[in-house]
Amino acid sequence: QVQVVESGGGVVQPGGSLRLSCAVSGFTSGSPFSNYVMSWHRQAPGKVRERVAFIGRNGGNILYSGSVKGRFTISRDDDLNRVYLEMDSLKVEDTATYYCKAEDFPDGVEISFWGQGTQVTVSS
Repeated sequence: QVQVVESGGGVVQPGGSLRLSCAVSGFTSGSPFSNYVMSWHRQAPGKVRERVAFIGRNGGNILYSGSVKGRFTISRDDDLNRVYLEMDSLKVEDTATYYCKAEDFPDGVEISFWGQGTQVTVSS
């Protein structure tokens, strides 16, 4: 069973930076980490969960939501089975629980795995 574990959240002042990490394990030999497309999502209290960053296989096809573009950077390390989210120039409205998602499409069927989330609080 694939497991997804986020870390790196915390409390930071507006304008500060945080780096989130997502460790993925439990792959089968037929579907290694490099097969998975990865994304970061966030959910603030009372709001729907939104995708903020996406990275395809081999680090290609990187996408950001408009609210974080230019401030957040997603990257992946297929040797370490990890994906990262570098968050700079943080704003109060970035406060949320951040989730990592791993997706694969064996035989065209989507399978996905979520982590438990890591809390990011931006406050003065």
